[in-house]
Amino acid sequence: MATSVAQWDDLLQGEELAYLGSESAREALVAPLPEDLHPRVRDALAAQGVDALWAHQAEAWEAARRGEHLIVTTGTASGKTLAFNLPVLDALAREPKRRALYLYPTKALAQDQLRALGSFRLPKLRAAIYDGDTAAERRWQVRKWANLILSNPDMLHVGVLPHHDRWGDVLSNLAYVIVDEAHVYRGVFGSHVANVLRRLRRLARVYGAEPQFLLASATIANPGELGARLLGVQTTVVGDDAAPRAERTVALWNPPLTDEELGLRASALGEASKLMADLVSRGLRTLCFAKSRRAAELIHRFTADRLGDDSLLSPYRAGYTPAQRREIERRLLEGELLGVSATNALELGIDVGLLDCVISVGFPGTVASLRQQWGRAGRRGHGLAVLVASEDALDQYFMREPRALLGRRVEAAILDHENQRVLDGHVRAAAFEAPLDDADREVLGDVALERAAKLPELRRTQAGYVWAGRDYPAARVSLRSTGPEAFTIVDATSGTVLGVVEQERAYSTVHEGAIYLHLGESYRVRELDLVARAAVVEPFSGDYYTQPKVETTTAIVEAASVERKLGTELAFGGVVVTDQVVGYQKRSIQTQESLELVALELPQTEFQTEAVWFLPEQWMLEGLEREPRLLGSLHAAEHSLIALLPLWAMCDRWDIGGLSTNLHFQTGRPTIFVYDGHSGGVGITERGFEVFEGWVEDTAKLLRGCPCERGCPSCVQSPKCGNLNEPLDKAGALAVLERMLSAA
Repeated sequence: MATSVAQWDDLLQGEELAYLGSESAREALVAPLPEDLHPRVRDALAAQGVDALWAHQAEAWEAARRGEHLIVTTGTASGKTLAFNLPVLDALAREPKRRALYLYPTKALAQDQLRALGSFRLPKLRAAIYDGDTAAERRWQVRKWANLILSNPDMLHVGVLPHHDRWGDVLSNLAYVIVDEAHVYRGVFGSHVANVLRRLRRLARVYGAEPQFLLASATIANPGELGARLLGVQTTVVGDDAAPRAERTVALWNPPLTDEELGLRASALGEASKLMADLVSRGLRTLCFAKSRRAAELIHRFTADRLGDDSLLSPYRAGYTPAQRREIERRLLEGELLGVSATNALELGIDVGLLDCVISVGFPGTVASLRQQWGRAGRRGHGLAVLVASEDALDQYFMREPRALLGRRVEAAILDHENQRVLDGHVRAAAFEAPLDDADREVLGDVALERAAKLPELRRTQAGYVWAGRDYPAARVSLRSTGPEAFTIVDATSGTVLGVVEQERAYSTVHEGAIYLHLGESYRVRELDLVARAAVVEPFSGDYYTQPKVETTTAIVEAASVERKLGTELAFGGVVVTDQVVGYQKRSIQTQESLELVALELPQTEFQTEAVWFLPEQWMLEGLEREPRLLGSLHAAEHSLIALLPLWAMCDRWDIGGLSTNLHFQTGRPTIFVYDGHSGGVGITERGFEVFEGWVEDTAKLLRGCPCERGCPSCVQSPKCGNLNEPLDKAGALAVLERMLSAA
C-alpha cells in the first residue's frame, strides 16, 4: 500500500519530537539476467515478473560461478535471497542429484523460504525442511529424496553431523551451503556455529565433497572477517547495494518529562502504543519492535485498550508455539493484521508483506539491528521509521545528539570460535564423527588439535584422536540458551500448552505469583513445578504487573590481567555470577506505583564468565561516602558504562551484565563489575579492559549531557542487572568518573 507523508505528519509534532528528517529514495542499478542461466530457471523468473537483476545480484552470480565462497551484505529488502538462490537453482536444474543445504537461525525463516522456493515451480527442485518439527517417519524420506534441504545450525549440530553415516549421499553430493542472516552468528552463539560449520566442511571432505558457501547478512562493518571467522576460509564480499529504496521519514521520539527535577519520563511503552494506535486507526500497517517479551505484550495490550478492539492487532515473540507464530505471520502477510508488536524475532527476514511504518521502542543495542528493523518500513512506498526512547542513558544521549546515532556506522560482528569453553565440546563431537589427526588442522585449526591432546575423553590411536565415551558428545553442547531445559507453560483451566520459557528466564518470569502475558492475555502463575519443569497459570484480570527482585553476587575466580589505569586498579579475568530471585514487586499498570513486595524462595543459578572490574580510590569517592549516595553513585556508573560499552566492543547491550557494591567480600572495597552476560565470555569485557580510558571518557560525556541529577531508572531496562531495586545517582557517578579522568 503506497502511503503519503500527509497520513502521519500531524502525529509527528510537539515537545516529544527530538528529531525529524528523511532518507532520500534511491534508484536501482540494473543488470541483465546471466546469459548462461539455465532456461528453466529463466522461465521461472519470468513467470514471477523478474526479467533483470540488481547489480549486486549479478555480482554475486559471477563470484559464485568462479567457485568463490561469498557473503552478500546489503540492506533490508535488497534481494539477498535471490542472490544466493540463483546459483543453487541453476546447479540443481542442471544436475538434480547435487545437494544444497540451507541454514537459518530460526525455524520460521526456513518455513518462509520453503514457501518462496515452491513459488518457482521448478520440476526438478525437491525442497524439504529437516528440523526438530520434522516427523520421525519423514526424516529418512528427506535424506533420500530432497536435493535442497532447509535446516538450522542446531539440527546440523546434533541431528546430522553425529549421524553422518545416514547422510552419506547428501554429504558426497553437497555442492552448496547457504548461511542466511549470518550477522546473527556473533558472540557465543556465533562461536558455536563457526565450529559447527567447520565440522560440516570436514565431514564433507571425508565424503569427497568441497561445498561452496554462500552467506547473506544485514549490513555490518566486517562482513569479510565474519565470513572468514565462521567458515575458516576467505570469502568474497558483495556489499554495494544496487536495489531501489523508497523515501523514508525518520523520527526520534522522546517521551515527555513527568518530573523535571528527577528527569523521569512517561513510559516508552505507552508512547509507542499511542503512536501505533494512531497509525493503525489510519489504516497504516505498522510493526512495533520491543526489547523484551513482556514489553511486546504490554504494547499490544495498551494499543488494544486505546483502539477498543484487538481484531487488527497481535503480539509476536519467542515462546509461542510454532503453530501460533505461523498463524500470526500468515495474517500479517495477507493484510489481516494492521498492528503487530514484536520482539526481534521478527527483525530477521521473514516475509510479512508490505509495511508502512516501523516503531522501535528503545535503541536495540546496535545500529545494525536498528537499521534492520527500520528497513521493513516502506518497502514499496514512502515509509515511516520511529525510535521511541526509553529512559536508558544511551537512548537519552541519542535524543540529545541525533547525529551521533544517525551518522554512526554499523557495528562489526565479533566471535571467537577458539574460546576454550566453546571449542572443547566441538572437538569432542568431531572426534566422535571421525578420528582427528593432523590433516584436520587446515579446517578445524591448530588450537582444536591442541585441545584434543588434553581432553581426557579422547583416546589417541593410530588413526588419530577418537571419542572414548558412551554417549553422543554433541548432545552435551547447546548452541544457545533455548534447549531441553525449558519450562512448559500450561493453562490450568484448559490444559493448553501456551508456550515455553528457557530455564535461565523461568525463575524471573514464571515464578509463583508472576503475571505472565501471552497473545495479549494476562495469566497469573499459580505454581512453578521445578521437578516437572512446568508453570501452571490461570487467567488474570487484575490491573497490576509484576517485576522480579534479583540478588546478584560476583565472585572473582582469577584476575588474568591487572593494570593501573585512570588512577584506579583495573582488572580483567574470570568471575562466577550467582543470581537468585528473592521476591517480586507488584506495580500498577496505570500509575506504575509499587503496590506490594512479595518474598520468594527459589534456587540460585550461576555461571562462570569474564569480567572487567575496578576499585575507585577513596579520594574519588569523597563526598559520596554516605548511603544511599555511595551505592547509588556506583550503581549509576555501572549502568552508564554498560550503556556505552557496545560502542567500543561492538556487541549487543544485552550481552553485558554488571554489579556494583559498596564493599565486595574479596576486594574489601567499593567495586564495580561489568561482565560478559554469557557463560565463558566472548571477549566483550576484554575489549573494555583494552580501551578503558576511552570507554570512561565517553561515559562521562554521556552523563554530562544528562538533564537530571538523580534517579534515572535506567536500571529497569537491564535484564542482567544485579541491583534492580537499588537507587541511581548520576551526579555521583559523574563525579567519580571525572575524578578518574583527572588522574590520567
